[in-house]
Amino acid sequence: MEVRAESRYCRISAQKAQEVARVIHGMPAVRALEVLPHFPKKAARLLYKTLHSAVANAENNYNLRREKLVIKEAVVGTGPSLKRYQPKARGMAGPIRKRTSHIRIVLVESSPS
Repeated sequence: MEVRAESRYCRISAQKAQEVARVIHGMPAVRALEVLPHFPKKAARLLYKTLHSAVANAENNYNLRREKLVIKEAVVGTGPSLKRYQPKARGMAGPIRKRTSHIRIVLVESSPS
């Protein structure tokens, strides 16, 4: 059984968040929840919240045990960019793109071995 959680329109670029997502991919969910608070990146906090939500969904909606959950997929995709402009020299304007991203985490129950 797959359990999903998604955070949309997070104010961080997808490239920066993918760094942290690669670290937790394939990890047991409980272990990832222990590791993420000590990771020195903003993306770690956003991924922690999404992972925490996915674990809560698994426990409450599907009666799965958190100790048996494994992260099957931790994907960060690009969202829409907020377009802003900053004044530049000689009356010009320079574009600024404030990037957003969508974070999706999929958990599966590990098979007993």
